[in-house]
Amino acid sequence: MFLDGLDELDQKILTLLIHNARMSYSDIGEQVGISRVAVKMRIRSLEERGVIEEYTTVINPQKISGAVSCYFEIELHPDFLQNVIDQLYHHPIVTQIYRVTGKNKLHVHAIAANQEELDQFICETIDHLPGMEQISCNIILSRIKDIKGLRL
Repeated sequence: MFLDGLDELDQKILTLLIHNARMSYSDIGEQVGISRVAVKMRIRSLEERGVIEEYTTVINPQKISGAVSCYFEIELHPDFLQNVIDQLYHHPIVTQIYRVTGKNKLHVHAIAANQEELDQFICETIDHLPGMEQISCNIILSRIKDIKGLRL
């Protein structure tokens, strides 16, 4: 199973952090039955092992006036894949890049401040990607379910 390598205590701690990443070590310790210091050591170990990647604030772009959220399906010639990844990775409106199986090689999410910024990104960046064989862009109309990372 995908939780191999995590003992029951780590799983309980992660479950609590998933529901509230701002939960104190003391509160976690009370709920899982260990000391605050032991919780801190376990969380630090999970961070060092890369199990916990980051703590972040998730902003819903649909709640910000004018923001446009979209995704691109990009099919590329394999010789250009890394070059395109490098270009998109450093672009400020690109939020996620996935290498995927099937016909499309990259699945790219972007959030533009407005329609004009999205148009500029498409015209100045997307339209000039080397080795592009096919591309589609889909505007996200509403966010129904959006889970970041693994849910236990």
